[in-house]
Amino acid sequence: MLKEKLKKYKIILASGSPRRQQFFKDLDLDFEIRLKDVEEIYPPELKAVEITDYLAELKAKAFEGELKENEILVTSDTIVWHQNKALGKPKNADEAFSMIKSMSGTTHDVITSVCFKTNQSSTLLHDITKVTFNDLSDEAILYYIENYKPYDKAGAYGIQEWFGFMAVAKVEGSYTNVMGLPTAKVYDFLTTLV
Repeated sequence: MLKEKLKKYKIILASGSPRRQQFFKDLDLDFEIRLKDVEEIYPPELKAVEITDYLAELKAKAFEGELKENEILVTSDTIVWHQNKALGKPKNADEAFSMIKSMSGTTHDVITSVCFKTNQSSTLLHDITKVTFNDLSDEAILYYIENYKPYDKAGAYGIQEWFGFMAVAKVEGSYTNVMGLPTAKVYDFLTTLV
């Protein structure tokens, strides 16, 4: 449906995330993947959604001056915000363990910002989902890290994996947002372009 309406546009997804790429396929959108190396460093005073907004825009700015008339660039960034701290992707097993352990039996926010950029404008949207974990045993956390190696995931977990089935007590808000893209919001925004 939307694919037909957007046929005069070319959507460019600037994300190496297999989950985001799959979402675009599942939304039945034609898109091209274009990647650039961007150092994801943000000013230390930024908090929560300010961080993901900043990083989504930073990734879009890397394409400044390169977009053609009919191209829509989509960039995004996801963090876990817990105890007034951003949890990004863990560097190793110890970091993954301490991230997950800190969230055991508590609620955290998963925040994703998405930037839509054309050669004339830039629009930013974001979504926040509250996720509550059950009390988790060290054994379960270690099993997950060892078997699923969640080093490419913000907060060191994937809700769509074994861990999510076992650990998540409650989700308030967009489930797909926790996987890295608030698909309903993205789809709604793209419909406003036609």
